Amino acid sequence: MICEWVLVLVDKEAIRRKVLEALKNVYDPEIPVNIVDLGLVYGVDVDDNGNVRIRLTLTAPGCPAAGLVVLQAEEIVRQYVPEVKDVRVELVFDPPWDPRRITPEGRKMLKELFGYDVVQEWLKKMGLDKEKSGG
Repeated sequence: MICEWVLVLVDKEAIRRKVLEALKNVYDPEIPVNIVDLGLVYGVDVDDNGNVRIRLTLTAPGCPAAGLVVLQAEEIVRQYVPEVKDVRVELVFDPPWDPRRITPEGRKMLKELFGYDVVQEWLKKMGLDKEKSGG
């Protein structure tokens, strides 16, 4: 019985990783960086039946493309991760997103686009540049 339980956990983690990888194909409509590297994905939960719950946010709560991002996330997971039985995307705004959530890879992409580290500039603007900024 213990071996079966461990096998389920391994499968759930593998599905979770595949879902995160698939979500790298979903882009913020205004920023040419995927939602994973922008730090918009707050969580991916997989239950014992292969159902997936994704919690994601937006860079701004009033984003008019909210429905599009949610729909794209659902469709991409269905397309790229066939072992998922059902997928539900929940849009959350707590905690609020800020640029510190951007991954190192996302920061690199933005730096290549804009020629400077947008996270570091944001930290300076907010008076937070003494904090550890991760890059």
